[in-house]
Amino acid sequence: MYTILPSWLTNSHFKILGLLLVFAIVHSGGAALRPWAEKKIGNRLYRVFFALASLPLAVILIIYFFNHRYDGIQLWQVQGLPGVKLFVWVLSAISFFFLYPATFNLLEIAAIQKPQVHLYETGIIRITRHPQMVGQVIWCIAHTLWLGTSFTLVTSVGLVLHHWFGVWHGDRRLNWRYGSAFEQVKQRTSVMPFVAIINGKQSLQWQEFFKPAYLGVMIFILLLWWSHPLLMQATSRVRL
Repeated sequence: MYTILPSWLTNSHFKILGLLLVFAIVHSGGAALRPWAEKKIGNRLYRVFFALASLPLAVILIIYFFNHRYDGIQLWQVQGLPGVKLFVWVLSAISFFFLYPATFNLLEIAAIQKPQVHLYETGIIRITRHPQMVGQVIWCIAHTLWLGTSFTLVTSVGLVLHHWFGVWHGDRRLNWRYGSAFEQVKQRTSVMPFVAIINGKQSLQWQEFFKPAYLGVMIFILLLWWSHPLLMQATSRVRL
């Protein structure tokens, strides 16, 4: 007996999940191999190979999402409602404050300085131990609300599942590397935002947020707001 898929369930729904799976394997697998790889080829060369493997896949994912974001069935349509656009932009801006300051040392990311694994307990980490996961969830909520398509919903589910896996995987790697020191940090922080603060295990230190990384995120948000239409036009010219 053959099952006929509904007409709105386009191939792009499955392709984006495939792309997300490949990215997750490369990105999380590369992170898992870090201790072994650094011993073999050194910190900087590992970072270069990790970036060369991850970044092209991330670019392909972004372009494919932009080009197919309206695929599938329209589950809801709220773009014309008053205040929705502003709400989505505010949520998106908040998501970037969680997504990108999680890696403060840009020179290490670029392998200019010696890349290291850090055990942070300041700034955004006081709010959540896994800011990239929280930022991704907020970003997905904002864009799924705005676009309202089944393709966007499928993409968001895939992204969130990958980042939830990253929570477990990241804690596991830090525990392996730092042992009891990480367990103490784990007791004083939380995965869910603000839980550690509500429980009295943490308190916000606002001076810790006055860092170039946060200023850089603000500039990035403004540039993204300005260049968003140009970005849509540019990605539409790439056939994926």
